[in-house]
Amino acid sequence: MESYSGRRLNGVIKGNMRTEPPNLLIVDDSTAIRKILLRVLHQTGLELGQVLEAGDGKEALRLMEGRDISLVLSDINMPNMDGLELLRALRGSPQWHDLPVVMITTEGGQARVEEAIELGATSYVRKPFSADLLRDKLAALLSK
Repeated sequence: MESYSGRRLNGVIKGNMRTEPPNLLIVDDSTAIRKILLRVLHQTGLELGQVLEAGDGKEALRLMEGRDISLVLSDINMPNMDGLELLRALRGSPQWHDLPVVMITTEGGQARVEEAIELGATSYVRKPFSADLLRDKLAALLSK
């Protein structure tokens, strides 16, 4: 795993440019939502590396072991380990502390979103979302 300016980046760094596309992890207990996110990610036109999928936070942490992940898209409400617990685990880990995490939620209550931001979520989007919105959020985060 290479780092540049204190931020985790996937791939080989030459100057300020990443030479390999970023790897993403989608975490959602709904297979249908994960497939929709994959389709929307494809529609963004962003160059992406591997896109991994996990059904909950525990599976996400297992999948991340030994892999270069540049960004996590995570639902908040999931069984076993929800998105907020995953976020706590990532922020408590020296390896993943600075990893960008975008929370994806249908939560109507602002309190859960605010809790995610307080825990260190980089950003959030509410379902339903457009490919343009997701592209803009991800492009900004991945270009840092």
